Amino acid sequence: MPEEVIFEDERNLTRTDVASYLRTVADRLDAGDSLTLETGSDSVTVDVPRDVEFEVKVEREGPTGGPGELGLELELEWDEDATDDSLSIQ
Repeated sequence: MPEEVIFEDERNLTRTDVASYLRTVADRLDAGDSLTLETGSDSVTVDVPRDVEFEVKVEREGPTGGPGELGLELELEWDEDATDDSLSIQ
């Protein structure tokens, strides 16, 4: 299945700034709010369903057996046409 990048941003941040960003994402997920990601004039809003596939991966890029670059990836995936038909009390 081909992949279409809808939004992307990459920048250097301090660990503290990354933690703050992740806390904001976590708070919005916990509250069931939409996530709006923005950079410059580019933005996208997503409604993350209650149940998602969550992947955590640590990988090394570079020469085999030599020093390289380590990366930590956190990924949420869900079907684009997923519906949240869970029972809840408002």
